[in-house]
Amino acid sequence: MPSYLDRRAALRLFGAAGLGLAAAACAGPGSGSGSTASSASPSALATSGTPKGTVSFAHWRAEDKAVLAGLIEAFVKKYPDAGVEQDISPSADYQSTALRRIQGSKTGDLFTAFRGAQFEQIVKAGVYAPLTGTGVLARYQASLIGPGAAQGVQYGLPYQLVFNMPLANTDALDKAGHGSAPKDWDGFLQLLDDLKARGYTPLAWPGGDSANAGQLLNTMVMNNAPSDDAFTKIESGTYKVTDDWFLKTLEQYAELTPYLQARATGSTTDAVTQLFAEGKAGLLATGSFQMAGVRALGATFPFDLVAPITTTAAQAKYEGVFNTTFVLGVNSASKVQPAAYAFLEFLSDPANAGTYANGTGQHVTVQGVEYTNTDLKAVAPWLTRKTLLAPRFQFLNLDIRTAVENATVAVVGGKKPAQAAEEAQRVIDQKRS
Repeated sequence: MPSYLDRRAALRLFGAAGLGLAAAACAGPGSGSGSTASSASPSALATSGTPKGTVSFAHWRAEDKAVLAGLIEAFVKKYPDAGVEQDISPSADYQSTALRRIQGSKTGDLFTAFRGAQFEQIVKAGVYAPLTGTGVLARYQASLIGPGAAQGVQYGLPYQLVFNMPLANTDALDKAGHGSAPKDWDGFLQLLDDLKARGYTPLAWPGGDSANAGQLLNTMVMNNAPSDDAFTKIESGTYKVTDDWFLKTLEQYAELTPYLQARATGSTTDAVTQLFAEGKAGLLATGSFQMAGVRALGATFPFDLVAPITTTAAQAKYEGVFNTTFVLGVNSASKVQPAAYAFLEFLSDPANAGTYANGTGQHVTVQGVEYTNTDLKAVAPWLTRKTLLAPRFQFLNLDIRTAVENATVAVVGGKKPAQAAEEAQRVIDQKRS
């Protein structure tokens, strides 16, 4: 069996030698390293003093609550004068309300941010206490934390490394006669045809959930786009969604439509995750971050990741996409900064990061972590494959990103690709003016 189903492959840890692809991709235009500097002046991080007081930890991963609770218990044993309370919001709400809630440290002495637009907004607002010069940075793979930096200052530490590409039920793929991943667009469509012939929904897609509907777009454009920073150039006006490469992408969404579940444009992530967990779908068009959720719903089949290659094999530049996100930062206005920083250090310890990773099914960016989770081992080969830093998060204007992503939903809903592109470009032009 080719490598994508190589269940015999040894787990590859985050070693410097194994992350050449990540270093190259993170150095690219989506890394955040060239982002706009803060117009505010965040206070210096208070790392001295005894950690004491209750830290509010704001994040969006409700599915991680129990694992984090166990880590918090261990943290409190180490620092009896400190405590941590989790403040959890759904991801869509967190995207839109986190800055307002954490400003002034109303909540979120330690907080997370999404890579891209939200991180940029929080930096500009002066909410991050800079981490440059602190010892915690040495715990992380330097090639993977660029999305937490701006103008040479490290404000946050991306904690999670995820793969924003379809999650595969390899039992279903085996039954459909596919022991290796498709190498081109025709092969991908053939895979979907064969899954459909075996009675599966070939590709479960949460078209009604704005937070996850756009995940598929990462892999749909990774080889179609004329440059790795194509979405940055759409936002700047250099490229347009009416350009041939993006029209091709929309036309390929139209080709995918017969293979999606019924009423795909209104489907929630919960609904398609349930469909996949029940073994009724071959692929789930979200990402590796859904593995733990699928397991929680009772799924026992093995996983892998399968990205649509939208070109010929010879034209393909990338095999898939990855993202470093869940950007951890200390609030510049926090009254318990020593405790917040201590908890950040605690989470950054390789043993504790390993507990988080193996308990939640999330790879992390901390060095020296040992992965024992079966699902993390199954997708570990992707740690060293040629992947692109997820382009969707290049957008810093969320209205423009929404317009681009809505064009894909419109096409799945039946609109002609050219019309969907023209309507999206009108919105983009308005938001840029």
